[in-house]
Amino acid sequence: MGEFQQLDQDFYQTGYYIDDQGQPVAYYETYNSQSPAYYNDGTQAFTPGDVDHSMEQQYTGQFYHPAGTVDSTGTVPLEEEPPLLEELGINLDHIWQKALTVLNPFKPADGSIMNETDLTGPIVFCIALGVTLMMAGKAHFGYVYGTSATACIGMYVLLSLMSSLSVSYGCVASVLGYCLLPMVAISAFAVFYSLQGILGTVLVLLGVGWCSFSASKIFTSTLALEGQQLLVAYPCALLYGVFALFTVF
Repeated sequence: MGEFQQLDQDFYQTGYYIDDQGQPVAYYETYNSQSPAYYNDGTQAFTPGDVDHSMEQQYTGQFYHPAGTVDSTGTVPLEEEPPLLEELGINLDHIWQKALTVLNPFKPADGSIMNETDLTGPIVFCIALGVTLMMAGKAHFGYVYGTSATACIGMYVLLSLMSSLSVSYGCVASVLGYCLLPMVAISAFAVFYSLQGILGTVLVLLGVGWCSFSASKIFTSTLALEGQQLLVAYPCALLYGVFALFTVF
C-alpha cells in the first residue's frame, strides 16, 4: 500500500497527492520561470543563455513559388496564366502549318512539326468525314474509325521495318489523319453533287493521289526515307482508296 501511495505521489507531483488517511488533497505550487529548476528535466538545468546564437537563422519572410508572379493573396494573376489550349497541349499554329503542308503537296514538310504526336486535327477530320457522309445519307462512322485504326497499325508496322529511325504510333496516326483533309473536302462536295459519274471519278482519283502523295512526302521527310516515297505512297493510296469508296458508294 505504501508503494502504491508513493507511486501516486510521484505521478501527481504537480498539484495532487493522497494523505495518510486516504483523502485526496489538491495543492498548487508556484514556479518561477526565472529559476533554473523551472527548466530542469532531471538531468541538467537549462537556461536561455546556453543557446548558441550562431545556430539561429533569421527568417526573411519569403516563400518559394514554383513559377509565375504571385500576388498578396497567394494566387497567380489571371492575365499571367497560360491559355487553356496550351495547357491541353493543343497548338493551333502547328495544326495550321500541318494543314497547309497537306493542302500544298509541293511544300517541304517541317520534320520537327510533323514528328509531333498531335491527334487533335486527325480526330476533327475523321469526325468531319463522318458528318459529311451522314449528310449524304451514309452513316459510316464505324467504318471510318475501324478503317483508320487498322490502317494506322499496318502503316506503323510497315514504317518500322523500312525506317532506321524510331517510329511512334501517334506520329503515324497524326500524319494519316491530317492527310485525310482532301478526302473530307470531296465528301463535302458529294453532299451536293453525286460522285457516280465522270466528274466524280476524276475528283476521287485526284483526291486519292493528293492524300497519298502528301502522306508519303511527310513520312519520307520525317523518317529519313529518301528514295522510297513511291513505296510509302502505295499503301497510303490503298488506304485513301477505301475512304474514297465510302464517299462514292
